[in-house]
Amino acid sequence: MSAKGHCNCGAVRFEVTAPFVGATYCHCTRCQRRTGTAASVQAQVEPGSVNIISGADRLRGWTPVDGMEKLFCGDCGSAMFSRNPATQQMLSVRFGVLDEDPGIRPQLRQYVDTAATWEPIPDDGLPRYAGPPE
Repeated sequence: MSAKGHCNCGAVRFEVTAPFVGATYCHCTRCQRRTGTAASVQAQVEPGSVNIISGADRLRGWTPVDGMEKLFCGDCGSAMFSRNPATQQMLSVRFGVLDEDPGIRPQLRQYVDTAATWEPIPDDGLPRYAGPPE
């Protein structure tokens, strides 16, 4: 299995060389502000399975005090990955930057206690967690 993707302007291109291990919706305020949407959708990856094909020098990051580093294209601003700042291992890939169907669907919704009031969470049957899944 291999999945490919790129940012909006095409400067950063990557591939994921192993199957995704999970997928989630995150409704935290941080994701809302980072993406400009009600929730971010990401697929979790096996450590070492994300290869940056081109544009690694264009990636920029922001590491919140209590969270994982968020990586984005410094040219177009596309939110792309999260990474563990201690190990530099990629943890997840945003669905929106994938070129094709990731072959996995979100399995839960986290941080629903801070969900946007202007977009109700659909009744889709997914497990919901006030914070991170336990």
